[in-house]
Amino acid sequence: MNRAVSLATALIVSIVATYILACFQVGEWQQGVVLQFGRPVRTVVEPGLYFKIPFVQNVVYFEKRLLEYDASARELITIDKQQLLVDNYSRWRIIDPLKFYQTVFTIEGAQSRLDDIIYSNLREAIGRGTLRDVVSGDREALMSKVTATSNERAAAYGVEVIDVRIKRADLPEKNEQNVFSRMRTERERQALKFRAEGQEEARKIRSTSEKERQILLAEANRTAEIARGEADAKAAAIYAAAYERDPEFYTFVRTLEAYRNTLGDRTTIVLDPTSEFFELLKSSR
Repeated sequence: MNRAVSLATALIVSIVATYILACFQVGEWQQGVVLQFGRPVRTVVEPGLYFKIPFVQNVVYFEKRLLEYDASARELITIDKQQLLVDNYSRWRIIDPLKFYQTVFTIEGAQSRLDDIIYSNLREAIGRGTLRDVVSGDREALMSKVTATSNERAAAYGVEVIDVRIKRADLPEKNEQNVFSRMRTERERQALKFRAEGQEEARKIRSTSEKERQILLAEANRTAEIARGEADAKAAAIYAAAYERDPEFYTFVRTLEAYRNTLGDRTTIVLDPTSEFFELLKSSR
């Protein structure tokens, strides 16, 4: 009985040991390279359970998921001699684990090579554009070109560059004040231009308005003079007709009107007593 239990235990232990030593598992997020005495013999890219030769072969695992590399900010120069502090990042993945193992071996080694590749391509692309192109131009096309070029060069290391992007593109601190001064000067020049154009337009509007006002006043005065002349003519005709009908009464009324218009409260008039102006008063007395 004890012998059977010992054999069963030994069998179970040998099975577990064989599983541990001869089997390996590759997850959904993994891919691996099987090494035999340190030399790669095969690659495994599909998830599942696989076998290896115990004590002879071992497995090196690599990531299958997307990886991200955030580069440090560096100064780059545009074609118009403007310095930019560019902070970029990239997303990449391992597509050939064997080539990756043979060239860079680790994630850190791959990121070091990618840093050189992407920085070189980014510097070349920005060096062919102006500051305006990088800051507010077609940055999408620029980064697509950098991504394609970087992917071609990174293929030698078993790596695929999915995307390269610029997080920030700032002016160095020493150049910011100069740029701000130029921008302020440009805005002030445009403001002066707009003010001058506005003042010129205002003068034109005022001149046109004054001309129209003078024309309206002249027309109004002409109409008023015509109406006044016609009224005076009618009044003169009425006066003449009244004078012809009763000259003495007409003279009497006109004299009273003259007294009313001339002699007011506290009015002093110095005239000759024999003046015709007082003829009516004399006759009434």
